[in-house]
Amino acid sequence: MVRSWDAAVERAQDRLAAGVRLRAAVEGEERRFARWDLASLLEGELGELVDPDGLDERAERGWRERLGESGRDWPGGELYRRRYWILDGRGAVAGTVAVDNWTKGPSQLAVSSLYVRPQARGQGLAAGALDEVYAAATAEGLPGFRLEAHWSWQSAVRYYLRRGLWVVGWKRSVSLARMPQLPLHRVREEDGRLLLLVADRQRGWVPILAAGQEGRWLRLDETADYRGCDAWVHEYARSTLALYLALAGRPLVRGPQWWAEAWRWAEAGEPEGLAVRIEEFERTARAAGRDGAGPYRPVALPGPAAESAPESTAPLSPRLADSGNG
Repeated sequence: MVRSWDAAVERAQDRLAAGVRLRAAVEGEERRFARWDLASLLEGELGELVDPDGLDERAERGWRERLGESGRDWPGGELYRRRYWILDGRGAVAGTVAVDNWTKGPSQLAVSSLYVRPQARGQGLAAGALDEVYAAATAEGLPGFRLEAHWSWQSAVRYYLRRGLWVVGWKRSVSLARMPQLPLHRVREEDGRLLLLVADRQRGWVPILAAGQEGRWLRLDETADYRGCDAWVHEYARSTLALYLALAGRPLVRGPQWWAEAWRWAEAGEPEGLAVRIEEFERTARAAGRDGAGPYRPVALPGPAAESAPESTAPLSPRLADSGNG
């Protein structure tokens, strides 16, 4: 028996294929799409910019060997997802995006392989592709889409926040989503604090959470509006603000007692859970011989030496504006 959401995904895929911004990859284009996927990996993991259409078999093999397991080619990927070329204004191939043939999370479309070649960036092509996916999902009654981003891919993570995606988890990587149940959001710096604001039709931008700093620790305050938010915003607001804090190099831990309970939020929730995951993400990157360090720096728990040392307040990251919706 085919479940209703499976049929909805198929109809959403048909909508994407019929649009003007995307073109479905056809038989015989598998290797080309795989090389574009590889170019995305090389930029994200190694900081290497390559022309995907300029890669011959020898160069491709060498890059995949350098990437190791993450660069492994997975033939037959078209069986579980549909792949699309992102087209520029002239109808030429400028990027890629893929959508799974089944849903993820609360029946959302699962997006992967979002990539635009460097020469075509700055034209809104990736944003347009995400808008197309969102429109196709909601037109078929699906609650938006979800995608994964590696913590070490800092430019990608910041980009998704600028696009208004909410953080919904961090189990194996950072999970972000766009859903009709979630309003637009942004972060603003005010009096040394980061404020998470949501869009309200009557009142404009309304602050719901405020993150400050007390010595080496995070201070997280709720507003009355946060306590009155619906369940969706209430669930994901803290995770979303936590990622903004990490990208700004701000503390994520409110003290030793919170750190001792961080395992409770190993998949989503309170900022201490993200602190744990970031340490794991960066440790894994180092073990693979890569520099996966971001701007966040773990806060050492107090010991005899730390207790006598003066507390310092980290300055605002100059890249904070890059992680907002400006």
